Order: sequence, then C-alpha cells, then structure tokens
Amino acid sequence: MVANPHVRTHLEEEMGIAASKKGFAVERSWDHFPPTFESKNPPPRERMIEKIKSLQCDIIFIINLVDKRSETRYIPGGLGLYGPYPGYGLFFGGFYSYWSPFFYDPGYYVTDRYYFMEGNLFDTKTETLIWSVQTKSINPSSVENFSKSLIEILMQKAINDLQQH
Repeated sequence: MVANPHVRTHLEEEMGIAASKKGFAVERSWDHFPPTFESKNPPPRERMIEKIKSLQCDIIFIINLVDKRSETRYIPGGLGLYGPYPGYGLFFGGFYSYWSPFFYDPGYYVTDRYYFMEGNLFDTKTETLIWSVQTKSINPSSVENFSKSLIEILMQKAINDLQQH
C-alpha cells in the first residue's frame, strides 16, 4: 500500500524474491491490481479480498508508508574543532596559519530524510492481524537498496517472531 508505483514495484519485487527464497509461494498485488492512469488508488477492500481468496493465499503481507519527514540541520565549520595548539608560539605566521582555516570554513546545512514504514501480516480466512512491525529508515541511498534492505529485515523479523510463538 504505497502510492508511488516505482517504490511499490521494488518493494513487491524484493518481497517476492525474499519470500520465494524462504519457500513461500508468492502473489504480488502489482500483477493483479496495477495502477492505471485513471486511478493510483487501490481497489475496494471487498474486491481485493475476493481476489486474494481466489488465489488461495493463506496470509496477506502489507507494507505501507506511515510517515516521512525531512529535517535540516547545520553542521558547523572548523570552529567546532577548537583545541589548544602550542606549536604556533608567539609569532603571527604560526598563529595565522593555524587559525585561518577555521575562520574561513563556514559550515553547511544537510537535510536528513526519515521514512517510517509498517509491515503487517494478516490471516486471509479471518482477516485478523497476526504480526506487525514498524521501521525507521534514514537517508536511503536509492529505492532499490532501500527496498532490498527493508524487505530482508522485515522478512527475517517476521520469521523469527512467528517461530517464537
């Protein structure tokens, strides 16, 4: 349940690969409910559950973006690295050579991007929640890397948690 088709494709593809490696048969929603030009919204719940049951799926694994945030922060220049330096002594040249880089390094701003995702497993027959987890990712390098690492973490966490119960 991700509105961005590019992200949705990568998440579903990685989930399918990871689940298949663990011995699960996989049906991806993308194959049965692709977005259209008219609507990127998912189909009604009734139509979705009817299709899932007709495919004889036992569980439903849904991943969704809960929140995304950007925070900008300032990284100070060289003055933040102040420390005594006895080597410049009493001469201007030593003093200037040591301190001038600190005065002319203005610092910079960075923007961190936070993505809060949620994974939920539901029993198809009863439509009840079996397992749930939330994650926070900071500054993912790409959709491909983000999808792969998120799915690997979610899959392993789900298997570990469900084997304990």
